[in-house]
Amino acid sequence: MSSSLSVYLLDVAATRALVGSGDEELLRVICTEFGDDLARDDDYHSLAIEQGAPTAEEALRAVVHGGPFSEQREHAFQYGYAYKRLCALTGLFLPNDCFTPHRGDWLSVVDQGLKALGITAVSVEAFSLGDPPAPLPHCFTPGCGEWTPDRIAQALEQFEATKRAVDESGQAPPLEPEVVEGVMQCIGWMTRAEARPGFGVIGFRS
Repeated sequence: MSSSLSVYLLDVAATRALVGSGDEELLRVICTEFGDDLARDDDYHSLAIEQGAPTAEEALRAVVHGGPFSEQREHAFQYGYAYKRLCALTGLFLPNDCFTPHRGDWLSVVDQGLKALGITAVSVEAFSLGDPPAPLPHCFTPGCGEWTPDRIAQALEQFEATKRAVDESGQAPPLEPEVVEGVMQCIGWMTRAEARPGFGVIGFRS
């Protein structure tokens, strides 16, 4: 079974602030924008909804209003997907062909490639293991994580330091071509974020 990443360039703080904002206009816009998508998801998750899970629109309303949330942990996925829709509406989707689809431990493999280049401030696997902002409940799928502007700045500084060391020594870390491609896609995401003050990256694994 394969997984995928959805990665967005956006103002991380402003996006987190949407949770619990009570913004009814935002709720109307997103329900209109994603109307067909909400209906498809309700159809796909119909059994869970019959068992008490919120519909996609109900989950969106709970996220925008900061609750109430189902006490059943198995229903938490709906709030994760609702937050993903907020990011899709307000952010810019970033190319992620190196990660969609992916299998097994590919995210950790790319993380090892980042570390080989001295980049430890960010992690691709964080998009799988992180949590959405409070008070949203934790869910395994979709996984959610973020790279804040300060983390991105630190990671790019680490990359530049490694490039200087390679220029001086003439020796680059031995990495498989596909890992280099994945790492460079991550560098591309961060470079785009750095060009916009306050912007970072929020990613979802599903």
